[in-house]
Amino acid sequence: MRDLPPCLPPSEDVLAIVAPEQFAALANPLRQRLLFALGHQPATIRQLAAQLEAKKGNVAHHLKVLREAGLVHVAETRQVRGGTEQYYQRTARHMVVTDPQAAGSAAMLAAVAQELGLSPAETHLTLRHLRLSPAKARELGEAVATLVDEAEDDTEDQPLHGVLVALYQQAPPISTGSSA
Repeated sequence: MRDLPPCLPPSEDVLAIVAPEQFAALANPLRQRLLFALGHQPATIRQLAAQLEAKKGNVAHHLKVLREAGLVHVAETRQVRGGTEQYYQRTARHMVVTDPQAAGSAAMLAAVAQELGLSPAETHLTLRHLRLSPAKARELGEAVATLVDEAEDDTEDQPLHGVLVALYQQAPPISTGSSA
């Protein structure tokens, strides 16, 4: 497992994704979108279903999986018309996948693709490949994390924007030696 980047917020704000059940929970685009939706405020199953245009039963099932994996919890309950309404919240404001696995990464990227497709505003998506020394790569990672953290939270009445940050070293090309 890789170390957490040095510029992350205090540990009570960060959940390192390391357990198999967490990776399994992250391997679904709707669960990723639920985590996105719960990133700033608690919400009920009804609210999440409306926001994500999904069926309440589907949302309830996926919240159960996220809850069992320790990624969300019930933050508050309220009595309403003879029942109990539960407000779900992420267990940590920042979730860091320190050792990404293919299924979780694919689900996250699929969820981001869905979010991009639904965005009412212009989106920005750029893929660049840079030649960087390990020190320069670490510096870039820290600068991007700082930039994102400092840009957070104007006011509640402003539109919510998604940010996906990935910095990775490409695998070396597979050598295809010729046998003649």
